[in-house]
Amino acid sequence: MKSSFKNNPWFKFLSNKYVWVLLFFTIWMVFLDNYSYFDHQFLNDEIESLEDNAAYYREEIKKDQENIRQLKNPEQIEKYAREKYYMKKDSEDIYIIEFENDSLEQE
Repeated sequence: MKSSFKNNPWFKFLSNKYVWVLLFFTIWMVFLDNYSYFDHQFLNDEIESLEDNAAYYREEIKKDQENIRQLKNPEQIEKYAREKYYMKKDSEDIYIIEFENDSLEQE
C-alpha cells in the first residue's frame, strides 16, 4: 500500500529542498540578520525622529538669529533688559504686580 500523502501536491511542494532553502533565507533575513526588517523599521523611525529634531532646531536657529539681529539696536537691548531681567535706570522704581489667578504663563 502506498501512502496517499506522498501524492498530495502540498507534500511535493514542501519536500522540495529549494523551498526549504528559500524559507530559511526569508526567515533569516526578516528575523535573525543584523540588517533584518525589524531593525530597519527601528532605524527608519529613529531617522524620522532625528529629522524632526533637526527641523525644530533649524526653526529655533532662525528665531535666535532674528533676536540677535534685533539686539544690535541699542533701543532693543534696553527693551530686552527691562522685560527679561527687570533692569532699571538709577532714577526709576519698578513695581511688579502679580495676580493670584493670572492667566499669563510664567517663563
